[in-house]
Amino acid sequence: MDAEIVRLAVPAFGALVAEPLFLLADAAIVGRLGTVPLGGLGVASQALTTLTGMSIFLAYGTTAAVARQLGAGRREAAIRHGIDGLWLAAAIGVLVLAAGWPLAPQIVGAFGGTAAVSLQAVTYLRISLLGAPAMLVVLAGTGVLRGLQDTRTPLLVAVAANGVNIALNATFVLGLHFGIAGSAWGTLAAQAGAGAAYLTVVARGARRAGIGLRPDRRGVTTAALAGASLVLRTIALQAVLVLMTAIAARQSDAAIAASQVAMRVWSLFVYALDAIAIAAQAITGRYLGAGDAAGAKAATRRMTGWGAAYGVLFSAILLLLRPALPGLFGVTPGVRSLLLPVLLVIIVQQPVAGVVFVLDGVLIGAGDQDYLALAGLATLAVFCGAAALVVRADAGLVALWLAYAAWMLARFITLTLRGRTSRWLVTGAVR
Repeated sequence: MDAEIVRLAVPAFGALVAEPLFLLADAAIVGRLGTVPLGGLGVASQALTTLTGMSIFLAYGTTAAVARQLGAGRREAAIRHGIDGLWLAAAIGVLVLAAGWPLAPQIVGAFGGTAAVSLQAVTYLRISLLGAPAMLVVLAGTGVLRGLQDTRTPLLVAVAANGVNIALNATFVLGLHFGIAGSAWGTLAAQAGAGAAYLTVVARGARRAGIGLRPDRRGVTTAALAGASLVLRTIALQAVLVLMTAIAARQSDAAIAASQVAMRVWSLFVYALDAIAIAAQAITGRYLGAGDAAGAKAATRRMTGWGAAYGVLFSAILLLLRPALPGLFGVTPGVRSLLLPVLLVIIVQQPVAGVVFVLDGVLIGAGDQDYLALAGLATLAVFCGAAALVVRADAGLVALWLAYAAWMLARFITLTLRGRTSRWLVTGAVR
């Protein structure tokens, strides 16, 4: 079982880390154009990141459903479900493009940037939206392959696509002087290539299984309905992050700067935990599809142990790095004085976060999305209550991060309570 977890989690971690690293390279390239284009890239990228986050159900829901069919020995049905997921992703992408293109100025304006920055952001966003269908196909294609217990191919596609992205951006921006539009066209080309790669891999598997590539109306509808609960869960998660940023921004410039650095540190370690969660989605779905509830329960215990152990390890690493981290980000003394105590809050949270991420992946793999949606709303209410106390008492940044810790603890409680029951252990090819 340990070997299976490693086989799935290590490539998943590589794929997760590849994109943010290459995005940093994009920022470095556009940054050579000046502050205004870099600000425009930041605004447009946040809008696109929100789109991707809201559509993550295309990957997670597809992984769970495909893994179940595979576990039941129905590989053809697994591929059929994956094809329907790809059609759903393409349809949503077209709708996003149709709605987002005319509304791009309003979307950018919601971020409150200057006129110059907003103009650059609209340019980047409109070009990038042309790649929305491909972007969402990549999410669904990733889910298909993860469900088929293949996390290596998504890693290869991610590295290749982002490598092409960097090369094209450097050529278009620095060589041909296309400005921020050059960066957007480079990203669009890389996304189209990645989407084509996933379509090729899935089509090849479909041909071998003798399955047609035309959409099945019922299958597409089923995939859409199954994703509704995951969308609600994602909205609850995104709301916490938005509120964190908004409250910190209203405290002071130093507070928002310290909070953003802390969030980047937190996110770096989250990628490793999320890799185990992805393995949990694939493994849980396969066991339950095979009718092996005991195996799914045993795998959950093992992966939860992994999550807790890595959380303890990350706490130790962060504790050692804590004195040096402010210097690595080049923060001012005022930001440093706020950041150091916040890092202690993050350090304490790591073991809890390790369990939370794994159990989240397990329940997604089990198709227990309805419970996750309700739990997401309940834990969001916990955070809102804690955050309201912080704002009312004007308690500062450390208190805000303690409210975030309370939210994480609430997630730990709701997920562990569910994990101890047998209600999520629904076996069979379809939940």
